[in-house]
Amino acid sequence: MNNDILQELARILEERKQATPDSSYVASLYHKGLNKILEKVGEECTETLIAAKDAEASGKHEALVYETADLWFHTLVMLSHFNLRPESVLDELARRFNVSGHAEKAARATSQPSAE
Repeated sequence: MNNDILQELARILEERKQATPDSSYVASLYHKGLNKILEKVGEECTETLIAAKDAEASGKHEALVYETADLWFHTLVMLSHFNLRPESVLDELARRFNVSGHAEKAARATSQPSAE
């Protein structure tokens, strides 16, 4: 069921690419471009981190779930900007399943170009 939610959301995000900026929030993000989308991902990331710290102190997790949903949503918008679907990330997670985190990280360090 949850994968159905991701697929439906991906479909809607693709539709919003064709919409006018004043017709939807997502269309306005696409219209403003990648920098605005990245700004929102960063903002939601920060809000998620703060919610996690607050959850640690209070034992209440509602805000953490809410902010994580916002972060995931804006990350999906970012992926959609690059014509990537949620399945791309799910496939990568599946590839990593049963692979040691240390081994996966070491493999990334030797196989990917540096960010410099």
